[in-house]
Amino acid sequence: MTWTTSDLYDAHGEELQVAAPGLRSFGGHVRVAGSIATVRCHEDNSRVKEQLATAGDGRILVVDGGGSLRCALLGDLIGASAVEHGWAGVVIHGAVRDVEALEQLPLAVFALASIPRKSVRRDEGQVGVTVSFAGVLFEPGAFLYADRTGIVVAKRRLTDVG
Repeated sequence: MTWTTSDLYDAHGEELQVAAPGLRSFGGHVRVAGSIATVRCHEDNSRVKEQLATAGDGRILVVDGGGSLRCALLGDLIGASAVEHGWAGVVIHGAVRDVEALEQLPLAVFALASIPRKSVRRDEGQVGVTVSFAGVLFEPGAFLYADRTGIVVAKRRLTDVG
Protein backbone atom coordinates (compact mmCIF):
# COMPACT_ATOMS: atom_id res chain seq x y z
CA MET A 1 0.00 0.00 0.00
CA THR A 2 1.47 3.32 -1.03
CA TRP A 3 -1.25 5.72 0.14
CA THR A 4 -1.40 7.77 3.32
CA THR A 5 -4.50 9.16 4.96
CA SER A 6 -3.12 12.65 4.36
CA ASP A 7 -2.84 11.96 0.61
CA LEU A 8 -6.34 10.47 0.58
CA TYR A 9 -7.70 13.57 2.26
CA ASP A 10 -5.93 15.83 -0.25
CA ALA A 11 -7.42 13.86 -3.16
CA HIS A 12 -10.88 13.03 -1.75
CA GLY A 13 -11.49 15.41 1.17
CA GLU A 14 -15.07 16.24 0.24
CA GLU A 15 -16.19 12.61 0.37
CA LEU A 16 -14.26 11.54 3.47
CA GLN A 17 -15.18 11.55 7.12
CA VAL A 18 -12.14 12.12 9.31
CA ALA A 19 -12.04 10.55 12.78
CA ALA A 20 -11.10 12.84 15.65
CA PRO A 21 -7.69 12.08 17.17
CA GLY A 22 -7.49 9.66 20.08
CA LEU A 23 -7.32 6.15 18.63
CA ARG A 24 -3.83 4.61 18.90
CA SER A 25 -2.22 1.78 16.96
CA PHE A 26 -1.64 -1.46 18.92
CA GLY A 27 -1.33 -4.05 16.13
CA GLY A 28 1.51 -5.42 14.07
CA HIS A 29 0.23 -3.53 11.02
CA VAL A 30 -0.05 0.24 11.28
CA ARG A 31 -1.79 0.79 7.95
CA VAL A 32 -5.02 -0.83 6.80
CA ALA A 33 -7.77 -0.40 4.23
CA GLY A 34 -10.96 -2.39 3.89
CA SER A 35 -14.70 -2.70 4.02
CA ILE A 36 -16.33 -2.07 7.39
CA ALA A 37 -18.23 -4.59 9.53
CA THR A 38 -19.61 -3.38 12.87
CA VAL A 39 -20.36 -4.36 16.46
CA ARG A 40 -21.90 -2.26 19.24
CA CYS A 41 -21.29 -3.54 22.76
CA HIS A 42 -20.56 -2.29 26.25
CA GLU A 43 -17.98 -4.07 28.39
CA ASP A 44 -18.98 -7.41 26.81
CA ASN A 45 -16.90 -8.74 23.92
CA SER A 46 -19.16 -11.69 23.06
CA ARG A 47 -20.10 -10.28 19.62
CA VAL A 48 -16.49 -9.20 18.93
CA LYS A 49 -15.26 -12.76 19.56
CA GLU A 50 -18.05 -14.22 17.40
CA GLN A 51 -17.49 -11.87 14.47
CA LEU A 52 -13.71 -12.28 14.42
CA ALA A 53 -14.18 -16.07 14.31
CA THR A 54 -16.03 -15.76 10.97
CA ALA A 55 -14.54 -15.20 7.51
CA GLY A 56 -13.13 -11.68 7.47
CA ASP A 57 -12.33 -11.46 3.76
CA GLY A 58 -9.98 -8.52 4.41
CA ARG A 59 -12.63 -6.50 6.25
CA ILE A 60 -12.15 -4.24 9.27
CA LEU A 61 -14.31 -4.76 12.34
CA VAL A 62 -15.32 -1.42 13.88
CA VAL A 63 -16.40 -1.83 17.50
CA ASP A 64 -18.31 0.83 19.39
CA GLY A 65 -17.55 -0.03 22.99
CA GLY A 66 -18.96 3.26 24.20
CA GLY A 67 -15.48 4.53 24.93
CA SER A 68 -15.28 2.42 28.09
CA LEU A 69 -11.76 1.97 29.43
CA ARG A 70 -12.82 -0.29 32.31
CA CYS A 71 -12.09 -3.54 30.44
CA ALA A 72 -10.60 -4.78 27.17
CA LEU A 73 -12.75 -5.83 24.22
CA LEU A 74 -9.85 -7.48 22.33
CA GLY A 75 -6.79 -9.42 23.43
CA ASP A 76 -4.23 -11.83 22.02
CA LEU A 77 -6.50 -14.87 21.58
CA ILE A 78 -9.30 -13.04 19.78
CA GLY A 79 -6.69 -11.12 17.78
CA ALA A 80 -5.09 -14.39 16.67
CA SER A 81 -8.54 -15.67 15.68
CA ALA A 82 -9.05 -12.53 13.57
CA VAL A 83 -5.79 -13.20 11.71
CA GLU A 84 -6.68 -16.87 11.22
CA HIS A 85 -10.05 -15.90 9.72
CA GLY A 86 -8.72 -13.25 7.34
CA TRP A 87 -9.64 -9.96 9.03
CA ALA A 88 -7.43 -7.00 8.09
CA GLY A 89 -8.02 -4.96 11.21
CA VAL A 90 -10.05 -3.94 14.22
CA VAL A 91 -10.93 -0.41 15.34
CA ILE A 92 -12.24 -0.20 18.90
CA HIS A 93 -13.85 2.73 20.67
CA GLY A 94 -12.67 1.21 23.91
CA ALA A 95 -9.67 -0.71 25.24
CA VAL A 96 -7.50 -3.70 24.31
CA ARG A 97 -5.14 -5.92 26.31
CA ASP A 98 -2.12 -8.15 25.64
CA VAL A 99 -0.52 -5.34 23.64
CA GLU A 100 2.86 -7.07 23.40
CA ALA A 101 1.19 -10.01 21.63
CA LEU A 102 -1.05 -7.78 19.47
CA GLU A 103 2.08 -5.99 18.20
CA GLN A 104 3.33 -9.32 16.85
CA LEU A 105 0.18 -10.14 14.86
CA PRO A 106 -0.22 -9.26 11.16
CA LEU A 107 -3.32 -7.27 12.06
CA ALA A 108 -4.09 -3.56 12.35
CA VAL A 109 -5.54 -2.72 15.76
CA PHE A 110 -6.61 0.78 16.75
CA ALA A 111 -8.11 1.54 20.17
CA LEU A 112 -8.27 4.27 22.78
CA ALA A 113 -6.06 2.58 25.38
CA SER A 114 -4.96 -0.69 26.93
CA ILE A 115 -5.89 -2.31 30.25
CA PRO A 116 -5.20 -5.77 31.70
CA ARG A 117 -8.83 -6.43 32.73
CA LYS A 118 -10.82 -8.61 30.33
CA SER A 119 -14.50 -8.11 29.64
CA VAL A 120 -17.31 -10.21 31.05
CA ARG A 121 -19.26 -12.22 28.47
CA ARG A 122 -23.00 -11.77 28.88
CA ASP A 123 -23.87 -12.61 25.26
CA GLU A 124 -24.92 -9.01 24.60
CA GLY A 125 -24.26 -6.60 21.73
CA GLN A 126 -25.45 -5.78 18.23
CA VAL A 127 -23.90 -6.72 14.88
CA GLY A 128 -24.21 -4.97 11.52
CA VAL A 129 -25.52 -1.66 12.86
CA THR A 130 -24.29 1.83 12.05
CA VAL A 131 -22.08 3.04 14.91
CA SER A 132 -20.81 6.52 15.63
CA PHE A 133 -17.77 7.76 17.53
CA ALA A 134 -14.84 10.13 16.97
CA GLY A 135 -17.18 12.28 14.87
CA VAL A 136 -17.66 9.57 12.23
CA LEU A 137 -20.60 7.38 11.20
CA PHE A 138 -19.23 3.89 10.55
CA GLU A 139 -21.67 2.08 8.26
CA PRO A 140 -21.33 -1.60 7.33
CA GLY A 141 -19.95 -1.80 3.80
CA ALA A 142 -18.30 1.64 3.81
CA PHE A 143 -14.50 1.77 3.43
CA LEU A 144 -12.05 2.61 6.17
CA TYR A 145 -8.45 3.72 5.65
CA ALA A 146 -6.13 4.07 8.64
CA ASP A 147 -2.47 4.74 9.29
CA ARG A 148 -0.39 6.39 12.00
CA THR A 149 -1.73 9.81 10.97
CA GLY A 150 -5.39 8.95 11.39
CA ILE A 151 -8.55 7.26 10.20
CA VAL A 152 -10.75 8.28 7.28
CA VAL A 153 -13.96 6.71 6.02
CA ALA A 154 -15.48 6.80 2.53
CA LYS A 155 -18.87 5.52 1.40
CA ARG A 156 -17.14 3.73 -1.49
CA ARG A 157 -13.83 2.04 -2.19
CA LEU A 158 -11.40 4.65 -3.51
CA THR A 159 -10.23 3.13 -6.80
CA ASP A 160 -7.10 5.25 -7.15
CA VAL A 161 -5.67 3.89 -3.90
CA GLY A 162 -2.68 1.54 -4.30
